[in-house]
Amino acid sequence: MTPDEFADRLEAAADRLPDTIADAVRHTAMVGIGHIRANASGRPGPNVITGRYRSSWTATGRLIPYGAECTITTDRSQDYRLEFGFVGVDSLGRRYNQPPFPHVGPAIPIIEATLKSQIRHAVEEAFS
Repeated sequence: MTPDEFADRLEAAADRLPDTIADAVRHTAMVGIGHIRANASGRPGPNVITGRYRSSWTATGRLIPYGAECTITTDRSQDYRLEFGFVGVDSLGRRYNQPPFPHVGPAIPIIEATLKSQIRHAVEEAFS
């Protein structure tokens, strides 16, 4: 391969890379949501009562220069209490001694491993 051919190949890969990275980040977010929801489906995570909390987990992604980012979140107010527990009196005067039911934390290593794998695959795809 000549230097000009190599430069052309690099330029083509650079053009494809943002889209492949965005796809990788979206895929990772969906995997992450799946694991969080699975972890929020009973012990050691929180029990499912109505399913609204579990189904409230969503991902919002956007393109950024040279890549993409994604935020996995819920709009439900009990997220912090379920993940980390709560001991004390709430704003309505009720006393709690609620243990933590981790469901997001245990998903983080899986999300990290998935993202690394997906980015590696995205770079390989961009260069192919």
